[in-house]
Parts: sequence; C-alpha cells; structure tokens
Amino acid sequence: MSVNRHFEILYMLLHKKTLTAAELAEHFEVSARTIYRDIDMLSAAGIPVYASRGKGGGISLMDGYVFNKSLLSEREQDDILIALQSLTAAKFPEAEEVLGKLSRLFKKETNNWIEVDFSPWGSEESQRRLFPLLRGAIVENRTIRFRYYNSYGKQSERSVEPASLLFKSKAWYLTGHCLASNGPRIFKIGRMKDIVVTDERFEPRPAVPLAEAEDNIMADAIEVTLRIAAEGAYRVYDEFAEETITRNADGSFGIKAAFPAGSWLESYLLSLGTLLEDVGPPPLRARILSNLDAIRSALDPSAP
Repeated sequence: MSVNRHFEILYMLLHKKTLTAAELAEHFEVSARTIYRDIDMLSAAGIPVYASRGKGGGISLMDGYVFNKSLLSEREQDDILIALQSLTAAKFPEAEEVLGKLSRLFKKETNNWIEVDFSPWGSEESQRRLFPLLRGAIVENRTIRFRYYNSYGKQSERSVEPASLLFKSKAWYLTGHCLASNGPRIFKIGRMKDIVVTDERFEPRPAVPLAEAEDNIMADAIEVTLRIAAEGAYRVYDEFAEETITRNADGSFGIKAAFPAGSWLESYLLSLGTLLEDVGPPPLRARILSNLDAIRSALDPSAP
C-alpha cells in the first residue's frame, strides 16, 4: 500500500476530473487491479470516488466534490508543510514531492526557512540511498543482514529485525533486535556494510526506550579527564557538553566526561593532535602514547 499514491490519485482526480485505470496504472507503473484496490480504499476512507464503464467512462470524483481544506486551520496547514520540510532534510523518500502537492492544494507558497543536511561534507551519494532501503525494511517488517564493525574494529555478520532510524550526536543509527545476540541493539549506520533486505518477515517487538538503549551503550563507559589548549576552543565547544567543560586559569580547557570504551576512543583523542595537553586515566594515556609510537614507526621505519 502506498499512502503517497493514494494522495496523488486524489490530487490528479481533483485536477483532471476523469482518468482511466489504464492511464493511472501506466503513470504509477502498477497493474490496473492495483489501481482498483486503491480506489476501493479511497472510497472506504470516505472519498466519493467511483468508476464508470463504457465509452467516456473512467474513474472520477462525485460532481461538486472539493477537498475541504477548511477542515484544517491555517496554523495546522503551516505545521504540516513545516513537518514535510523537516523530512526533506533527512532525505525522506517522496517528502519533497508531497510537500509541493500539498502546498498547491492549500494554495500556499512554501518558505524554505530551514535547510538541513545531516550528511558529512563530501559524503557519497550511496550513503543517502541507504535511507529508503532501511525505511522499506522497517515499514515492511523485513529482516536485514549486514557486516558490522564495532568500536574495537572487530567485524561480525549480523541479522537484525530493524525498528527505527535514530540521529544522535552527529551520526545516524539503526535500532533493532539483533538475532545473533538475541536482544535490542543500536548500530552506527556508517559501520554497516553490504546491507541486504531479506524476504524474511517478523512480528514487531515492543519498543525499547531510548534511555534504556543508551544505558546499554554506556555500560562499559570510562571516566575520562582531558586538558585541551586554549587554541582548541572550537573543538571544545563543538564536541563537549557545557557541563563537562571547565576553563582553566591559563586559558586551557578541562574536560571531565564519560566515553564508551573502545579503540575508537584513542583514535578520537589522537585527532585532537597538539591541542591535547593531558589525558587520564593513566591506562588510557599509556594506550595513546603506544599508538603514537606505532604511528611514528609506520611513518619512519628508521626511527628508534
């Protein structure tokens, strides 16, 4: 079933009065039988649509029918259009097309007051194509399979019943029930590779509260203290919560925060370069120094 197709059929009938099932089937690239099912569903929803046979026949709306937009207040119409604009920011399939049609139906010009792009600069188009793929699997309750790299760099094969897409802390995640671990899990989409939507259907499970899922992620978290040079203010304010930041007398910044454990943490701290002046606890500092030695050896094999 396609809600967007039903809406577009209604939109076309409002403007073209009468269309044949063959014309609609060709437009939507579906069978005439599918079109007649759509008409039945529109009729069941209270839309006075009917099909007539014979010469000059076709699918029409009852004479005098007008979409009663007055059922929605001006504020409600604006709220719907703003919500659709927000969906286009997430590259939601068909949102922009529906936005245009509703704007014309409400006789409103859309004011693109907000523009959001969640993808990183220079990201590949293949990343954006993941959203329709994952959305389809979630809506149709289909199991997906993929290779996954965890925060320690370990690769595993996963089979998951997808539940929702989540944007948090500058990245997209997939929530779902992992069949391998037999429990709810959150997967960072950037680490999911070779995603395949299977024909295996599943019964949706009760939703897991986000707070509970976050507790699972932070179960192995470690308390980290950092000192970052004053010149690193842009990184500090971009990447750390206000309550974790302390400004030192010399202008440097003190950070005290919990981080999920994993080799990614050392890589992230190394990305601070010379802005990083101190780090604790001592075992984490030792791992960072070890990584620096390994980098030095890789770049300069002659170095002692």
